[in-house]
Amino acid sequence: MSAEAQHAIAAVWKREAARVISGLTRLLRDVSLAEEVAQDALVSALEHWPTMGVPENPGAWLMTTAKNRALNTLRRAKFSVSTADTTELEERAAHASLAEVEAAIESRMDDDVGDDVLRLLFTACHPLLSQEARVALTLRMIGGLSTDEIARAFLASEPTIAQRIVRAKKTLNQAHLPFDVPRGEELSPRLSSVLEVVYLIFNEGYAATAGSDLLRPALSEEALRLGELLAKLAPSEPEVFALLSLMQLHASRDRTRIDERGEPVLLVVQDRTLWDAALIARGLGSLTRTAELASAPGAYQLQAEIAACHARAPSVEGTDWERIADCYGDLGKLRPSPVIELNRAVAVSRAQGPAAGLALLDVLQTEPALARYHLLPAARADLLEQLGRLKEAQHEFERAASLASNQRQRQRLEQRALACARLQ
Repeated sequence: MSAEAQHAIAAVWKREAARVISGLTRLLRDVSLAEEVAQDALVSALEHWPTMGVPENPGAWLMTTAKNRALNTLRRAKFSVSTADTTELEERAAHASLAEVEAAIESRMDDDVGDDVLRLLFTACHPLLSQEARVALTLRMIGGLSTDEIARAFLASEPTIAQRIVRAKKTLNQAHLPFDVPRGEELSPRLSSVLEVVYLIFNEGYAATAGSDLLRPALSEEALRLGELLAKLAPSEPEVFALLSLMQLHASRDRTRIDERGEPVLLVVQDRTLWDAALIARGLGSLTRTAELASAPGAYQLQAEIAACHARAPSVEGTDWERIADCYGDLGKLRPSPVIELNRAVAVSRAQGPAAGLALLDVLQTEPALARYHLLPAARADLLEQLGRLKEAQHEFERAASLASNQRQRQRLEQRALACARLQ
């Protein structure tokens, strides 16, 4: 198979996997089986598309193939002995006529499915699971992230994340949960973890943790779509609108974040005239709606306020850095995190000078969670460079590059280390 064909199939799978798996989950009521059948459809695509070409509607082709394989699975269940691992649908199939089995799955295919991805999102975020397991499972099933990518998002080890995913799927399958969006009193307990998942999906699209691409637009677009759906589902929840605002404001800068060579462009040097004014207006509107609903600022509202400070500012110099630093301080009280403290230190450096920011960053160097977080040495290097401490800056840029898993980010950090070396 040619590299071009492999790339095309991989791109289609990234775009369509969530819809295929969620659609199959609705049909089969079994998350693990749905993922297995979807993978079978992908194998079929790998076998057929290199010779027949990528179909005009690849998502529909994958879904049709997967549904046919799902139906074959249920047909085989008619002639299999039921075991402890048999799914609820397969058990029913074993005691029904073949015609009844086919009619059942065909009727599910014809259902008004609504938004299967949203249904899967809430199923994966069921209170039966720990919050960590809900987020990990949904990132895998909805976002299409690898276990390694999820581990980086959590600053956790890969084996830990893999175990969470396996246990989560087993728990959901054993519980035979309804595949539906919760309503009324059931909605609120599951909403916070859903929002966390949506934001992590957005972040993976906004700044890819691994690979050669800095952005994964499909993930960001999916997160924005899910955020808009959640706003319709929960119109009185302020943090839903706050998260939507945050994503809209961040996404408004997408076209300026990479230059013509594919290199990252820092916020402070981006061409603000190219920011998406319509998306900024939508983001500020969502933030206004948040303020109308909230009795006190929540975590996503504070982050959206920070993004709004950037969106409203005519320039870096005209940015209200003191307000941004204060928002990070309030955010740290709500959700204590060394990453939030890192961001506050950078804001303080803008408001009060690099020495003030560096003093805060130095305190974070003993934080275990940041031991392999490349943005900490990158931030220290930037401030050391501003202070003229070029040898130290070079060392920190080199350390940051060694920790960066994204190829583009690593190359950029290496270039900055060389620039410091030349100036010494």
